[in-house]
Amino acid sequence: MTHELKCWPDQFQALIDERKGFEFRRNDRDFNVDDTLFLREYDPDTDTFSGRTCRRRVTYILREGFGLPGGTVVMSVKPIPEVEPRERG
Repeated sequence: MTHELKCWPDQFQALIDERKGFEFRRNDRDFNVDDTLFLREYDPDTDTFSGRTCRRRVTYILREGFGLPGGTVVMSVKPIPEVEPRERG
């Protein structure tokens, strides 16, 4: 399943730079391992999307305990390489 999500600029850039390999989210979408997160860079100060996007695959989910607030998850995520369209010939 693919989940389309807003992602604030600092966190989005950290994902792009691969400094951040996780997402902390409210579990309101029944996230599962092998789901795809389609992240859209969103600026809450201006209420606008930048147009930048990235995809990440969920590889692990921590659902409860370890001090997590109820109803939240921490997901380990890995980049999904963008596929270049094939040239027609």
